[in-house]
Amino acid sequence: MTDSQHHAHLTIDDRGVAWLTLDKPDVHNAFDDALIAELNTHLDRVRDAAERGNVRALVLGSHGKHFSAGADLGWMKRMLDYSFDDNLADSRELSRLMHGLDTLPCPTLCQVQGAAFGGAVGLAACCDIVIASEKAKFCLSEVKIGLSPAVISPYVQRAIGVRQMRRYALTAEVIEAAQALELGLVHRVVESGHLDRETDSVLDSLLATSPQASRATKALLAEVARDPDSEATRERCCQVISELRVSDEGQEGLAAFFDKRAPRWNHDTRNPR
Repeated sequence: MTDSQHHAHLTIDDRGVAWLTLDKPDVHNAFDDALIAELNTHLDRVRDAAERGNVRALVLGSHGKHFSAGADLGWMKRMLDYSFDDNLADSRELSRLMHGLDTLPCPTLCQVQGAAFGGAVGLAACCDIVIASEKAKFCLSEVKIGLSPAVISPYVQRAIGVRQMRRYALTAEVIEAAQALELGLVHRVVESGHLDRETDSVLDSLLATSPQASRATKALLAEVARDPDSEATRERCCQVISELRVSDEGQEGLAAFFDKRAPRWNHDTRNPR
């Protein structure tokens, strides 16, 4: 099924993979309030489908030479006349986008080609897995124009650490793909033109896992990150593994392992695109 709008479109294939694609190549997929609203609408739909078990994974990508050049120039010009309250409303919508992407119940994968500047760095940091072209470049460019990467800072700092965040958020240096890999912002750097092939390989791995266990693990890891070694977290970890062991998918996974067969959820994962 397909749902297309002017600046972003969402397709969910027969395997339950959602493909969310920025489609403003004429302005290098730059953000504005309209694109943010569209992305929020699409993510709401993906969340609902994932919670029902109809979406197994999300791939975030874009058309054109660049993943996203950051804020749209026309939008920035309009902001000159915005009041504090107008800016606050815009910022809250961007925050909703980042939080929504970060907390999707299903695994998320981001494909980055070319530039990923400003808010686009936040999008990448909110995804579970990031695959970048060797020509990809990242930049927290906001301070160069008198602003701050404020809304995306929790997610980018989590990805690269406090010390590196202080450097790159304050200098606005461009981060090359190899450096982004070292920083932990991306997980794999591939040759230009190989993004789709690598994405398909990762999707094969994701789709071979238990859908229920995948959702439970992602939610649990968020809890562990917030409070790693408290008594409540340790107890929650024990509860999650116990619940999974007695669940239908847990029983099926263990039975399949001992029977030396594929579990029922591990169907043909070849990409139908």
